[in-house]
Amino acid sequence: MPDLRFKPEPAQHTEIPRPKRAEGQWALGYTEPLNKNEQSKKDDDPLNVRDRILYTYSKRGFDSIDPADLRGRFRWMGLYTQRAPGFDGGKTAQLEEEELDDRFFMMRVRTDGQVLDAAALRALGECSTEFARNTADITDRNNIQYHWIDVVDVPAIWERLEGAGLTTVEACGDSPRPFLGSPVAGIAKDEIIDGSPALEEIKRLALNNPEFSNLPRKFKTALTGHPSHDVAPEVNDVSFVGTIHPEHGPGFDLWVGGGLSTNPMLAQKLGVWIPLDQVAEAWAGVAGIFRDYGYRRLRSKARLKFLVADWGKEKFREVLEKEYLGHPLVDCPSPATPLAQGDHVGVHEQKDGKFFIGATPVVGRIDGTTLTALGDLVERYGAVGARLTAYQKLVVIGVDGADTEAFADDLEKIGLTARPSNWRRTAMACTGIEFCKLAIVDTKERARRLVGELEKRFPDLDTAISINVNGCPNACARTQVADIGLKGMLVLDGSGNQVEGFQVHLGGALGLRAGFGRKLRAHKVTSAGLDDYVTNVVTAYLADRTDGEDFATWTVRADEVHLRGEKVVEAV
Repeated sequence: MPDLRFKPEPAQHTEIPRPKRAEGQWALGYTEPLNKNEQSKKDDDPLNVRDRILYTYSKRGFDSIDPADLRGRFRWMGLYTQRAPGFDGGKTAQLEEEELDDRFFMMRVRTDGQVLDAAALRALGECSTEFARNTADITDRNNIQYHWIDVVDVPAIWERLEGAGLTTVEACGDSPRPFLGSPVAGIAKDEIIDGSPALEEIKRLALNNPEFSNLPRKFKTALTGHPSHDVAPEVNDVSFVGTIHPEHGPGFDLWVGGGLSTNPMLAQKLGVWIPLDQVAEAWAGVAGIFRDYGYRRLRSKARLKFLVADWGKEKFREVLEKEYLGHPLVDCPSPATPLAQGDHVGVHEQKDGKFFIGATPVVGRIDGTTLTALGDLVERYGAVGARLTAYQKLVVIGVDGADTEAFADDLEKIGLTARPSNWRRTAMACTGIEFCKLAIVDTKERARRLVGELEKRFPDLDTAISINVNGCPNACARTQVADIGLKGMLVLDGSGNQVEGFQVHLGGALGLRAGFGRKLRAHKVTSAGLDDYVTNVVTAYLADRTDGEDFATWTVRADEVHLRGEKVVEAV
């Protein structure tokens, strides 16, 4: 295999923009100096750490782990040291990473849009109950995330998961992160095109492949052929979105350069038509551009969105076509944008006459007992299986029409619901300070209590209002594109004490009104005051809205006193 760090200079007919200073772009010859992350990847391909885990670290225990593996290459195997107990949010930015390390790991299991049959669901559940203290979260990247994993148990977990067709490979790290696929691919009546074969081919091409195991940073992929754009395509590095060409029929548009965190950007739509059998090739081209031209000097700029922003989508497309694909892409207007993206919660008929049932835990938090029970339900009712969603939910596929009510009733018994309130349906939360070394505040439990309180205060809400809770600025729970986005930070309470709190983003959205939430100058909310703050804002909206006006639209024109929650409005 050629050394990809020394990719030949592009042909003369493609002019490549050069930055004013070296940014660590391999294809332009900038390979030195290396930051510690780049040095670690140069020293050893992170994929090689699997054997050391299997044959050394799992035998000798935590203390035998090389620090370069522990805080670096382990991530390529889906393992990340979790936060040690006893460190409050004030310590997050003050202590070195190793000081926050626990002797246990978070583990991510990727599903990549695949259907989890009864055996896979039970394998996920059993790994949780046997090895992870019954922890399990559904993330917004189609993962199951465990905690309290001991390195000694990792080989046994891998054997159990791989036996059910699952993997943790490259679920973290500077690699192709878990892929978002439509949970209703191949079954929805209104689907434009089933992208499942393309997603499977991307996975076959990408994982365990040294050509893509050393990217500048994480690389997030989404693919959907559903018109509701149900995989948040605007905020992924690369997205393939179902479209229809007037002559060629169904295919995919290509969107590049989306991402959130501290510099949020929406993806650029290239306005092309890519047939199903060429999607994987296009994915490899985009990933190749990122690998070869992505900025590696500073981690804070090492995402594809910065390269796309600097080059512009026209130049990006030119380089993709001429230097990576070797042929032009077919022009096609980008597909119509839905008003809001689909979550598929509830009972819906499939195109084959069966039904799918979308169900939700509370902010993604489930456990191994629930996963095992769900596997039992799938088997008992003869359903095909379940897919995870981009919104910390799940969709059960292939339920007989005569069984939908009984199945929904049984979901309630195991802690899931297909009949959620607005608040439970729309809320998301990241891992938070309970386990994450980057977090500043509690998220999962705080969001769960907020959902419960809002269900009491607004039991009959007649419109969707989403609340996304994040423990730090990294926006893993997509705070900037929620109706109410809450970014964790330390704030001062009324007595001048430093306490957990949130910066508020209001009126963010994906879909037709895609944009980032409005931040109010110097406005922070304490965690303790969060219930009343949200209540005041929502009450003001319900009293002030015009006919058919949604929450995000209202926040643009609303009086700031209402957005700050400082004026109590009488409920309508």
